[in-house]
Amino acid sequence: MAADEPYRGFEQGPIRPPSERDSLLVRVTRNCPWNRCTFCGLYKGERFSRRPVTHVLQDIDAVRRAVDRLTGASTPAASPTVDEGDWLAEHAARAWLQAGCRSVFLQDSNSLIIPPGDLETILLHLRASFPSVERVTSYARSQTVARIADEDLARLRAAGLNRIHIGLESGCDAVLERVRKGADQATHVRAGRKVKQAGIELSEYYMPGLGGRERSRRHALDSAAALSRIDPDFIRIRTLALPDGLDLADEAARGRFDPLVDREVAEELLLFLESLTGITSRVVSDHILNLFEEVEGRLPEDRERMTAVIRNFLALDPAEQLLYQVGRRTGVFQRLDDLQDPVRRDHARHRVERFAITPDNVDQVCAALMRRFI
Repeated sequence: MAADEPYRGFEQGPIRPPSERDSLLVRVTRNCPWNRCTFCGLYKGERFSRRPVTHVLQDIDAVRRAVDRLTGASTPAASPTVDEGDWLAEHAARAWLQAGCRSVFLQDSNSLIIPPGDLETILLHLRASFPSVERVTSYARSQTVARIADEDLARLRAAGLNRIHIGLESGCDAVLERVRKGADQATHVRAGRKVKQAGIELSEYYMPGLGGRERSRRHALDSAAALSRIDPDFIRIRTLALPDGLDLADEAARGRFDPLVDREVAEELLLFLESLTGITSRVVSDHILNLFEEVEGRLPEDRERMTAVIRNFLALDPAEQLLYQVGRRTGVFQRLDDLQDPVRRDHARHRVERFAITPDNVDQVCAALMRRFI
């Protein structure tokens, strides 16, 4: 960030968690300060920068003006016609109003990397501008959180930061090193515990398949062990996909990484869920890449219901597994029980025939379909 960077109007970044689909997106930083993970291509070739605090405050003010215009809370004299610099703020405000104006997400990948005092200023201004907001959330990296003083995290909580999303991805040190995550298990655990101690809700992400065939079992067991030590509020499932251009996809093409197929991912996920102990986290499967959308519930009471879905899939004969895979990957099925719906089954069968899918090519076809969603 240049000290004299001019303000160019309201900004929004490229991504937010699915759970923040109704949130106002406020861009605090641009892109990713780490940007080395081999499984992520979102920010490749992009330069990280911190937006000036005054610019973020101006963004918040622009949305406040837009909300007032759209709701009739301001007079024409006090709120002139929207100008070129505010059109994106007006668009964001309109969508946010339709969603109820209940939550805000701070972008991009690691808003907590800015000085705590600066983030506190942003949070206080945001809360003062929109007192009815119920939740303010942000992505953060474990390495960043681990370096923040406990008293600073407490100040951020008091200023209005309610939830932090952290991409654990794996608790296996060998996997974390292989994919250049930039954190080990100990750092993940330390950061997660710090967030919880500060009274901030914590979402941790687990990525089935990230260990490949070689480290699948260790990936599941070590990730479950790490999360069992953290006891996050949410454990969110994000299945690995390998679109072209990723470093990890290049490794797979050269035979240096052996990706799992759907059945193996299901087996790994089952082992992971069975290995979580002593926690009350809520498991959430809220991403299109996941094979089982209905694997969701509170631990420990919902464990059997969640794992039963995976066991039922693994017990299907190969033809039924193929039909479910294709139906899920093409958007026909949302749940395993949809196999019992005659209309949905017929749609899935048509797709199997249309794409000439067989037991020999189903895994390759499904992997290609998954790449569409990245």
